[in-house]
Amino acid sequence: MTDINVTLSDSAAKRIAVILGAEAGKSAMRVSVEGGGCSGFSYKFDLVDGQEADDVVVEKDNAKVLIDKMSLIYMAGSEIDFVDNLLGQSFQIKNPNAVASCGCGTSFSI
Repeated sequence: MTDINVTLSDSAAKRIAVILGAEAGKSAMRVSVEGGGCSGFSYKFDLVDGQEADDVVVEKDNAKVLIDKMSLIYMAGSEIDFVDNLLGQSFQIKNPNAVASCGCGTSFSI
């Protein structure tokens, strides 16, 4: 797949690089979409030590994110961001395909 169209913000790339640097044996962050959550779908974030044959790789600076092709269908055009504010720290996905999301920031519907 040549048109990945999922991007990392500068703050997400920096945070992922720091996390991966502190986790021995982990080489990437996997982002996937699962059924469930309060709005129908939810994002899942995992640290992994290798990629699967069908993974799409998104890289920026020293950050590496893996997305399986099924999840990529739901995430097309999204930006993965890292937010640090008074409410806390979290990865957030700005997904143009989501028609609704809930306050938790990890659940959405299409």
